[in-house]
Amino acid sequence: MKKNFFLSLLLFAGTAFADDAKNEWHNTTLSDATIEKIQAAKYEYKKCVGGEMQKSAYQEQDSRKATEAIMKQCESILSGMRVVYTDAKVPEVIADRHLKQMRMQTTREALQGMMFSEAARKAGNKPQ
Repeated sequence: MKKNFFLSLLLFAGTAFADDAKNEWHNTTLSDATIEKIQAAKYEYKKCVGGEMQKSAYQEQDSRKATEAIMKQCESILSGMRVVYTDAKVPEVIADRHLKQMRMQTTREALQGMMFSEAARKAGNKPQ
């Protein structure tokens, strides 16, 4: 009885951990030139977000709405970075995951900066 249970447990465990090929991690090697292109696109993306944050039109808006508008303005740079990934034969799942992570991290940083700026403006506008 114990042998049958153990064998069925092993068979079940083997099928439970089997994963389809498209979601399985395959080691990829990126050339130095590709890494430089990705880093340059990331720099341009953060530069775009920083430049947009400085515009006075966003300073008067609610920080969340302003952050959303800023991120939409700079979205085209991320699509350019996705092209770099696809040209380097990086699986789409991995490229999209990295771009999503970068977008979320940059959005958080931009929102934090906009909220800080809004709080500083409000604190400066108080009558003494």
